Amino acid sequence: MHRDEILTRVNTVKDDDWRRPGPTPEQRRLDVYAGLATVALALVSLTLARSTGTFLLGPPPSVPEQVFWSVAVTLPMIWRRRFPAATTLVVSVAFVAAQARSAPETQLSQWALFAAIYSLGAWGPDRRLARRLRIGVIVTMFVWLGVAYALSLDDIPPDAFADAVGPVPPVLAAIVGGVLVNGLFFGFAYFFGETAWLAARRQHEVQERAEELRRSQAEVREHAVVGERVRIARELHDVVAHHVSVMGVQASAARRVLDKDPTKARTALGAIEETARTAVDELRRMLGVLRARDDEADRADQPGPAAIDRVTAVVDRAREAGLRATLGVYGDRVPLPESVSQSAYRVVQEAVTNTIKHAAGATALDVRVRYLAHEVEVDVTDDGRATRPANADGLGLVGMRERVATHGGSLEVGPRAGGGWRVRARFPLPVAAGRPA
Repeated sequence: MHRDEILTRVNTVKDDDWRRPGPTPEQRRLDVYAGLATVALALVSLTLARSTGTFLLGPPPSVPEQVFWSVAVTLPMIWRRRFPAATTLVVSVAFVAAQARSAPETQLSQWALFAAIYSLGAWGPDRRLARRLRIGVIVTMFVWLGVAYALSLDDIPPDAFADAVGPVPPVLAAIVGGVLVNGLFFGFAYFFGETAWLAARRQHEVQERAEELRRSQAEVREHAVVGERVRIARELHDVVAHHVSVMGVQASAARRVLDKDPTKARTALGAIEETARTAVDELRRMLGVLRARDDEADRADQPGPAAIDRVTAVVDRAREAGLRATLGVYGDRVPLPESVSQSAYRVVQEAVTNTIKHAAGATALDVRVRYLAHEVEVDVTDDGRATRPANADGLGLVGMRERVATHGGSLEVGPRAGGGWRVRARFPLPVAAGRPA
């Protein structure tokens, strides 16, 4: 997968299909500390309420019961992220029961209820259950609010709204104000919880895409390494195999005529020396390209823009190896792209090397380069017989096939009908290089 494909891929995962991972051990410890701190603050708030006599819900129960309800509403905060649904249920039930019993502590209890609803929205693993439970709790709270208003109407003193001067009836104004405040309270608890969950999901998606991108980059690097190894292997095979094969033939000829004809032996040894020097030069040039940066390698990609013209040297070495080698160039020459020129040259070099190494009884070699209307073709034939079947997995044939396939060309390798062996490759020419037929 390419980097652009990863970055532009549309995420189709539904909300209900993703589960937020549970809290980390560090987050659990923080919840314990925060929960205990909330309990302590609730007890402080209870003490202050009793000290000021602020009993808004009516006559309070006994002191132990007041402490019990303060702890019952706030202590579940210890488990708000581990068990958000259970925490919300316990806090909601304890909150309603504490209000029904006229427990004076309301400040911390309200914030504990807010935190419970928020935590269920932010951490609830089952989104459907989390939504239904939160909506159920909020509806229950409004029902309880209505019941509390209904029960308190008879207890309102006649002079409670003696100073009211607004256009709205006092009781209606009090009810509407309470509904608005509670609506904002529960609405923000629901909204912030949902937002926290969505933020966690987006972060998870970003991390997944980053991981996919890292894997993709690792695959690209691995493919690049493999491609470079293949390139090195192909170049080494093309350079070394050809020249070593020629040197082997020349050395064998020198050994046979060393005593009978020293002049021919010296000629063969001179050819070996020249071939070795050429091989070293090509190896040095190839290693220099491999060490260069990519842009330098592209400019110095050996054997060069005129590589096809060096086919003459390959044919000359075939003659030195004892073959009657001929070279024919047909059609009007056109400048070839560097990569096409190099690939055509390497195909000819490999075909000639195979003739020298494997064609038993070969005496003639014919190399032809044809400049066609929209293609350049190289054709190498000999009159020998193969000493072994063509190996489709051999480095030479694989290298030729890869070079031709890189340019979208075609390759034919096999015996000829009249005897001998043929290697023919065709490379399409760019529009700028091609000519009308």
